[in-house]
Amino acid sequence: MADLLQRDDKATQWKLTAVQYVIVAILLVLVAGLWRLQIINSQNYRVLAEQNRVRKVPVLAPRGKIVDRENRLVVDNYVSTSCFLLREQTQNMDADLPLIAGGLHMTVEQIQYELRRFRGQPKYEPIPLKQDITPDEVEFIEAHRNELPELETVQEPRRLYPTNGFAAHLIGYVGEVSEEMLDNPKYEFYEPGDVVGKAGVEQSYDEILRGKDGSRDVIVNSHGKEIGQLGSEPSEPGKTLRLTMDLDLQKAAEAALGDRSGTMVAMDPRTGEILALVSHPAFDPNEFAVKIHRDEWNKLLNDPHKPLMDKAIQAQLAPGSTFKIIMSVAGLEENVAQKMHVFCAGGAEFYGHLFKCDKRHGMVDIEHAIPWSCDTFYYTLAQRLGIDTIAKYAHELGLGQKTGIDLPDEVSGTVPSEEWKLKTFHEKWYAGETISVGIGQGAVAATPIQMLRALSGVASGGALKRPHVVFSDEQPSNIAELFPGSGDKNIPLSSDNWEIITDGMAGALDPSMGGTAGASHLEGIDFAGKTGTAQVISHEGASHVNAKSHSLQPNSWFVGMVPRRNPEIAVVVLWENGDWGSNSAKLAAQVITAYVDKQRRLGNNIREVVAPAPAAPAAPAAPQTTAANPAKPNQSKPIQVKPVQAKPAPKAAASKDTAGLEDSMGAVWSVADVDDGRMHGGHFQLSDLTATPSASFKHHHPGGGR
Repeated sequence: MADLLQRDDKATQWKLTAVQYVIVAILLVLVAGLWRLQIINSQNYRVLAEQNRVRKVPVLAPRGKIVDRENRLVVDNYVSTSCFLLREQTQNMDADLPLIAGGLHMTVEQIQYELRRFRGQPKYEPIPLKQDITPDEVEFIEAHRNELPELETVQEPRRLYPTNGFAAHLIGYVGEVSEEMLDNPKYEFYEPGDVVGKAGVEQSYDEILRGKDGSRDVIVNSHGKEIGQLGSEPSEPGKTLRLTMDLDLQKAAEAALGDRSGTMVAMDPRTGEILALVSHPAFDPNEFAVKIHRDEWNKLLNDPHKPLMDKAIQAQLAPGSTFKIIMSVAGLEENVAQKMHVFCAGGAEFYGHLFKCDKRHGMVDIEHAIPWSCDTFYYTLAQRLGIDTIAKYAHELGLGQKTGIDLPDEVSGTVPSEEWKLKTFHEKWYAGETISVGIGQGAVAATPIQMLRALSGVASGGALKRPHVVFSDEQPSNIAELFPGSGDKNIPLSSDNWEIITDGMAGALDPSMGGTAGASHLEGIDFAGKTGTAQVISHEGASHVNAKSHSLQPNSWFVGMVPRRNPEIAVVVLWENGDWGSNSAKLAAQVITAYVDKQRRLGNNIREVVAPAPAAPAAPAAPQTTAANPAKPNQSKPIQVKPVQAKPAPKAAASKDTAGLEDSMGAVWSVADVDDGRMHGGHFQLSDLTATPSASFKHHHPGGGR
């Protein structure tokens, strides 16, 4: 019995010991948990607790302003209010979506789409829900602070562009970074919701224009309402970008091109600085500054006139007779053209096919082939040179390759050759194909910026400059890598050949010589150039369709410069379906007039240029086998030198239609257009301080017009 009681005592003692160990273990676990909470993870929980009280509000940096070459404001910023969604401030987001959608004039599906886009981002990061909200939407958010603590308003800078698409393709636009862009290593440091440049200089110089965002640490109550501020990290604005564009010339070019579909570019050939760049139809970049509506975007994409295309650097078209200057360089440098005397009877037969010319020019030499733009002469020259020789000089003058202009998405164009056709089509090149290339038709395709650089380079004695829209000292050091192209280069061009070509281009603007652009002659200005009328459909094809349709009219080209040798300004005009090249010459003359008038004012010479009324030139006599060599112009004052003519020009009557452009020159930034509490773009106010009367030109077909 005693043994039994002893065994029971031992069992009870063992159980008591076990219970004690369990209690100690539990206490140790509790102590370890408290240690982990109070000591090891105290910082983490302190941060979480602080986040319930402190909120980090982004302070978005304004993009840098954009100014013209004279520091006149072109693109500015304005303060806009945007709505952000704070996911950590609500437990049941789905239940709040209908109320949020109604107050912000959105659909539930739109909000759900934004939530899906940012689901990979940390929950504490705010989601940009709607940009540039209206005053009534701001009032809705303020009135529902208690019910919708997840909604927050943030004031952020937004782009303010000129209205009516002024310089839209040069400036470009900004937009929210897309998912496709985020996959590009170039945008590895960007996050969803960031605003980036997407066209023009906004894209090319995004790193310069883009600032560095800051933040504010604000104290909020249990309802998410801001009640104080702890500190802030200021944002850093982007740098101001100074363009080579001259606002006065840009205004003149915009007015000259008007509602025509095409492009116009003015450049200083001595430096490559772009003074004006217009592409029509344009788009309103203010529509992109917030978020363009899908319907508006589709409308732009499906417009047959391609308003989103920068036609100055992206339109690859047959250059027409402007290509004859390149043919002239090739023919003269190969010592072929100066020996040619071709009889033009309205065309000629090559390889069993009749190639037509627009007129019967009679006997033609190189001195008259340029101003008369005789197709028969250049058909013959193309046959004698051959396609590979033509391609060699076209490549030397920058065709078939990018120029390297500092704008995105420039294209290269096409220079055909035997090798090119074999590589592209796996076919042999036929000699008959060379004939059309001789007049800038057939397989040759060039952009307006290429033709401007090539012809102004020829007029500059063979010095070709890389076109650029931002001054060289403000460009990044790796600009050649960012925008590869032929860049600055010099081609050999003998002085005799240089004079023949430049005098020929001056003759094209001389009505007494029967030049194709004689109606655009400017008295007192050494204005030279070359017209081009490029077919968009063959004669054979036109016979099967309505050839009178506007879309089948030839493209009208003109490249002009002042003065004829070592020009200070050169202008290219491409008027799509504008018919004769002489029509584009009249548009270019308006920009030339604006430039010359401004230079004279700056030089305290108040005499303005008056454009004479277009007069039909006298029918030229059949040229002799050799043309008289005109005297060299005095280039000490190139802007005011009168063109040297083969014979005295008849005095034209002054034009009665000299009202000028609708608005005078000289634009300064004015207040923004405001509607419904939101801004919709700025506009330019005309300044009397820089007003320039500009001559208008009546439409008139000269003798040639090619």
